[in-house]
Amino acid sequence: DDRAVVEHAVATSLETGESFTCTHRMLVSPHNERVFECFGEPICDDNGAPIRMMGTCHDVTQDRRLADELRQLADEDPLTGLPNRRALTRELERHLATGGSGSLLLLDLDNFKDVNDLRGHAVGDRVMRTMAAALRERLEPGQLLGRLGGDEFAVVLPGCSERDAADIAAQLRDAVASMPLVAGGTTTRMTVSTGVAGFSSGAGWEAVLANADLALYASKAAGRNRVTVYDPGHYADTAKRVSVQDRLGRALDHGDLALHAMPIVALQTGRILGYELLLRLEDGQQPALGPADFLPAAERSDLVLQIDRWVFDTAVDALVAHPDPNLRLDVNVSGRTLEDEDFAAFVLDRLASSGVAPGRLGFEITETAAVTNLDAARSFATQVRATGCRIALDDFGAGFGSFVHLKHLPVTGLKIDGEFVRGIDSGTRDAVLVSGILEIARGFDLSVVAEWVERPAQVETLSKLGVSVGQGFHLGRPQPLRTVLAAPAKEAGCRFAIPEEARLSQSP
Repeated sequence: DDRAVVEHAVATSLETGESFTCTHRMLVSPHNERVFECFGEPICDDNGAPIRMMGTCHDVTQDRRLADELRQLADEDPLTGLPNRRALTRELERHLATGGSGSLLLLDLDNFKDVNDLRGHAVGDRVMRTMAAALRERLEPGQLLGRLGGDEFAVVLPGCSERDAADIAAQLRDAVASMPLVAGGTTTRMTVSTGVAGFSSGAGWEAVLANADLALYASKAAGRNRVTVYDPGHYADTAKRVSVQDRLGRALDHGDLALHAMPIVALQTGRILGYELLLRLEDGQQPALGPADFLPAAERSDLVLQIDRWVFDTAVDALVAHPDPNLRLDVNVSGRTLEDEDFAAFVLDRLASSGVAPGRLGFEITETAAVTNLDAARSFATQVRATGCRIALDDFGAGFGSFVHLKHLPVTGLKIDGEFVRGIDSGTRDAVLVSGILEIARGFDLSVVAEWVERPAQVETLSKLGVSVGQGFHLGRPQPLRTVLAAPAKEAGCRFAIPEEARLSQSP
């Protein structure tokens, strides 16, 4: 195939009198192709006319193979065989430089870390290869799929509008969700979050990638397994989140976090059975940030791991300083902290060294966090319950499949989501749902607390249904923990009571 190349090089050299260099392939036997690099120079007579060629040929087959292998290593992901970040961004840059437009998809497998942690990296690698092949099969020629690293893929879609790209992303998402991945003798199903960003001539590839990444983060924050198209508001959201995270980091360093205690109350007697500890940011900066402003930002970073440990440490210190056995404190545990394999050991070691009776401490896990991290939640609940700590499923009823997941979690109590309590004194549907939760709780021998109790009529209705414990502004607003602990018992109105009063009556 390269004969014409060599003949043209020789002819040109003879015509111009200049030397030449060319590289060509040669079939030296039916199944042995080699690569040669040739150098030639014309020899001329006294009149300057070329009369012959003189040159050398070198077999550079090994050098060429090595160069190809190095090029492949530089541009190809070794696990999946897909283009890597370098190759994919180069292709995106080429499209932008030539005036091309299109869209970029960023896809991130949700909770893929659990596959590696629970089943091993060998299984995770097999799942990753299967996923890469499946995604590639569902793309058209000219649509470039690459692996950026970890559990993140990208697709360059030349000439594709954001709307069409979102449709393609939705098809890929649905394909991933419906795909059973058999590995290690068990079947795994994955979901994927996707960010979409359009591009056109004049844009930089870094900006396009950053926009798609912001949209991907928005998909994750909205609950995962979603497709989000970038809009400028995502940048503002990210800037705000980073600013809040900076404030939280400084607050941790400078002691500007505080705990407020919200009472958990026996509805019939008004006695306080314990307190839920709520985090507050008291750094004196403006704007003032409430939990709804800073907790989501914390949970999008490793700050929440430090914060949860600080809350637990502070709660233990309070229990040590106030040895009244009827003082019970509940702390919230984030979904990110549930994934921290060292947190349970940290809790158990701290309890053992402090001498605090485990029954004085409770943990609350939101139903959403528990379902999202079911294996991690089950492991944590099992370990802390074995020591005697209480553990409640918070916001119960808010998530899909609440009762199904309940059987997998060794909790000691439920906190009924406020959505079912707000209108319980004016509608029968909420009352029916709460009655159903109570029956389930009785069957599992679980305590029940009703949240968002804000009116006397709610107390009356809940009591008639059989709910004996509640929490809400009508029963007691959060106060600084130091204020609660410093108040004399006679002013606190019988602050601490026997915890068994929080348990449901077993009579029908």
